[in-house]
Amino acid sequence: MADSELMLFGERLLLVRKKRKVSQDDLAKKLGVHAPVIGRYERGEVKPSIETAARMAEALGVSLDYLTGLSDQEMNQEVMKQINELQSLKDEDQQHILKTMGALICEAKTRLTFG
Repeated sequence: MADSELMLFGERLLLVRKKRKVSQDDLAKKLGVHAPVIGRYERGEVKPSIETAARMAEALGVSLDYLTGLSDQEMNQEVMKQINELQSLKDEDQQHILKTMGALICEAKTRLTFG
């Protein structure tokens, strides 16, 4: 990770941790590290291993892509579970489901726009 990526990771880690009301100590216990290490990650002083970053994302219920800045969507666990289920289906079934989802999303956006 470059310095700007490291800072983004730390900032997002801090924001998500606070949003989920998880203390540094509680997160550290889940990861098997000391609480001050979480603070160092959040301040961008050190970077976690990919395994530790993945465990942080899982513990906080967000995607690793979100924490690292590859996505601006937090992707909650239920959405990720559904996507994984979808990917396990045959291509033909995936296409039908995606087409239906696309129509439902379009309808929902129309309702938002036109009330």
